[in-house]
Parts: sequence; C-alpha cells; structure tokens
Amino acid sequence: MTTTASLLEPFVSRLLGHDPPVTIRFWDGSTLGHGDTTIAVRSPDAVRHLLWAPGELGLGRAYVSGLLDLEGDVYDFLRVRDTIAESRADADINLGWRGLVTLLPAARQLKVLGRRPPLPPEEARLTGRIHSKSRDAAAIRHHYDVSNDFYRIVLGETMTYSCAYFRTDDLSLDDAQAAKYELICRKLDLRPGMRLLDVGCGWGGMVLHAAQHHGVSAVGITLSPAQQERARKRVALAGLEDRIEVRVQDYRDIDDGPFDAISSIGMFEHVGLEMLKEYFTKLLSLLRPKGRLLNHAIARPDGEGGFDRGSFIDHYVFPDGELHEVGRVIAAMEDLGFEVRDVHSLREHYAKTLRAWVDNLRESWDECVALAGEGRARVWLLYMAASALNFEAGRTNIHQVLAVKPDGGDAGVPLTREAWV
Repeated sequence: MTTTASLLEPFVSRLLGHDPPVTIRFWDGSTLGHGDTTIAVRSPDAVRHLLWAPGELGLGRAYVSGLLDLEGDVYDFLRVRDTIAESRADADINLGWRGLVTLLPAARQLKVLGRRPPLPPEEARLTGRIHSKSRDAAAIRHHYDVSNDFYRIVLGETMTYSCAYFRTDDLSLDDAQAAKYELICRKLDLRPGMRLLDVGCGWGGMVLHAAQHHGVSAVGITLSPAQQERARKRVALAGLEDRIEVRVQDYRDIDDGPFDAISSIGMFEHVGLEMLKEYFTKLLSLLRPKGRLLNHAIARPDGEGGFDRGSFIDHYVFPDGELHEVGRVIAAMEDLGFEVRDVHSLREHYAKTLRAWVDNLRESWDECVALAGEGRARVWLLYMAASALNFEAGRTNIHQVLAVKPDGGDAGVPLTREAWV
C-alpha cells in the first residue's frame, strides 16, 4: 500500500537524512524516522506550502498556520535540527527550488499541485523602499503592535524586550532587567539634571529607571504607537510626566538636541547596513562634547550581516532586520567621529533571558493565545527558543558598545570599570 510517508521519503531524506532522529507523522497515520520528538503534518496543505517555498519559509508557514505541529519540547526539536546540520555537510533546510526535484513526484501523486494556500496573517507584507521612514515604521508596528498585555506576560513586569544582566545567577528576570538598566546608567555616568535620549525606548523601561534612580530628564522615542501608549501610562503612574517625554518619532527626525547621553537598547537591529553612517552621524550631532552613547545590539559573529530575506525570521519576526559584526560597527563609529571606550559581550545573558521569556509564554500559553492569536504565539515560541540556542552555541552574540563624543583629549571616562560593575 502506498502511503504518504513512502511517497515523501526521498524528500525527507534529502532534508533530514535517511534515518532522521525525529518522528514525522503524516495525516494518513504513516510515519518516517524515529525519536521522542514528533513533527505532526496535519494536512496536505503543509506540502503545498513547501512547494511554493521549499525549506525554512514553507515549513514556517505550515507551522504558523497549524498545518504542522511539534509534539514534544521545542528545544529538543531544534537540537535535532542542529545535530543534523553538524553531522551532514550537505544538510540545508533551505533547499531552494532544486529541492523541488525530490518533492514534485510525490506532490503529483498526493494531488497537492496547484494554488498556494493562504498565507498566515502574521506574515509581514511591507512595501516601499527598504529603510525608508514609512517602511521602517511599518516593520516596527508589525513586530511591536501585537498586544501590550501579551508582551507584559512574556517579558515580565518590566516589559523590557532586550537582554537582561544577571549579575548573580539567582536573579529573577525582572531584577536582571533592572540590573541591565543600572549598568547602562553607570556606563553613561548619568547624574541629576542631565538630559538623556533613549532611541527605541520600547515601553519606557530605560527612561523610567534613569529618571527614578539617577534624576535625569529623558526623551524616549519609538515608532510603535502601542508602545508609546503604554509607556506614557507607566510614566504617569510613576509621577514623572514633568521629566519624561515619550514620542512616536524616527531617530532621523530628532531636532531638539543636545543631550548629555544617548542609549540605544535593542533598536540597532532595525537600522540596516546602508543606514549606519546616517545613524551614527545623527546621534553624534545630538550629543554634547564628552557626551556618551551606549549602543546595545545583537551581532552576527560571521560578519555576513542581515537576515536572509527568504527566512522565517524576516517574514514573521523582524522584517528588514539586519545584524552586523561588532568590529564593523566599531569601525563605523570611529570613522564617523566617536571614540569607542568599551565593548562588553552579554551573550550568555541573552540566552538566559530568552529561556525565561519562553518559560513565561509556555506557562501562560492559553492567555497569550487569547491576547495575540495562536499563530503569533507559535511564531514567538519558535523564534525565541531558536534564538536561545543560537546564543548558547555562539552563533549569535550581543554587545554593549560605549562611545564618547571627543572634546580634545579629555574623554571624561574613568580609568577602570569599577564604577560600572
């Protein structure tokens, strides 16, 4: 008897090897492979998605749509993927159109050739010139205007969507996020009466901490109306409306400098390689002499930069996002007039942060689905779990780069790091 598994075996073998260490169960009950982790292919439409986008994107569309499920721990599934990639030199989940050679014969017999299934509504559909102001704003809204309450559950009460700083291993997520803000405030040498700009302020965590604990006046900017709304509410509850302003504004449009210090925490990934010169030139122009910039950003160690435009993460998580090798970032900062004074990797801290976010999502799965939809919850689970493993394996890094706007030879920076850590 011909089964779905027997028809698709050549394609699965090309993708995962001849004896994949994961069980794949198809809609007719037939299976391939073995393992505690099961991929349940629930509908022929999952194969249709692969026909239209062979590899990661097609699989992602099927998963977000609920046509394909992961039964078992998501980390176990992702580790199987990594093990296969490490053991097979020819392994590549992004098979490209050549992968159709092994898929088309089975597709004909399964009668799944034809129109592409509807794309999940969670997929980004941006238009216009990449990194134009309007397209950047649309990319930000896609990622952040999901549900403020969804983010509160996943990120914790600080609503901080960036790497925490676990000064001790037993810190809670919220305490580690407060420690991260304090670390940045100390690196920036914030003092009462100073004026701080936070570029990409999110839900206001940094400006609130800096105003409450260091007595500064602060301006936070975001491209997300939903973030601005929640940040302003938090500022009002803290009684800091006279010292904190939160705007929906592109960094290119800021015209009310100078500032004594600038923080950019988890925003740089949206800037883009072609915009590095404009970005750092703008921030330099907004600083007073001897003012400091703290740029906190994810980096790609291999130096290739960017996200593959056909990848799951580009279509569903960070549309138009780009990662840069830290050396390239430092060179750009120095070339444009900054003096770089400190580089601090927090790679292990981000892996720990992401695992905490995954735990929050899984523990409140039903509530998160009610707030943001099952497709969105699936996207966030998969990307955060995969990101945690990438940081643990060193495939991704994150750095805080501290730079100063020179004023002659006096940078005003302490001789040691003792005041910071």
